[in-house]
Amino acid sequence: MGLTILNVEVGNPSNPSSTRKLDFLIDSGAIYSVVPSSILEEFGLRPLSEQEFRLADGSKIRRRKGWALFKYGDRIGVADVIFGDEGDVTLLGALTLEALGLALDPIRRELRELPMILLQEV
Repeated sequence: MGLTILNVEVGNPSNPSSTRKLDFLIDSGAIYSVVPSSILEEFGLRPLSEQEFRLADGSKIRRRKGWALFKYGDRIGVADVIFGDEGDVTLLGALTLEALGLALDPIRRELRELPMILLQEV
C-alpha cells in the first residue's frame, strides 16, 4: 500500500485569510486530522475538549481536540482537529476530507470529488 501526501492549508476559522501550508499523510482509516499543537496555537486556536485514543500496540493516549480551518485549492472547510504532541504524525482524516468535499479512493490512492447531497421536501 502506498502513502498519499497532500499539501493543505490550515488556519483559524475566524481569520481564513491567514493560513499555513502543511504536508499531510492522508489516512483513510483516521476520523480526525492531527496538526502539531504549536501550529494550531500560532493561530490562536484553543482545544475544546480532550479525548482518549488507542494506538496500534493497544496502549491508550489522551489528546486535546478543537476545530480548524482547512483549505485545498478553492475548497474550504472547518473540521475537528487533534492537537498533536511531539512525535505525532500530521494526518488528514476522513472528517476533514468530507468538509472539503473530497474522498480518498483507497485502491488508486487518488482524491475524488465527494458527491454532496442535500435533501428537500417535495
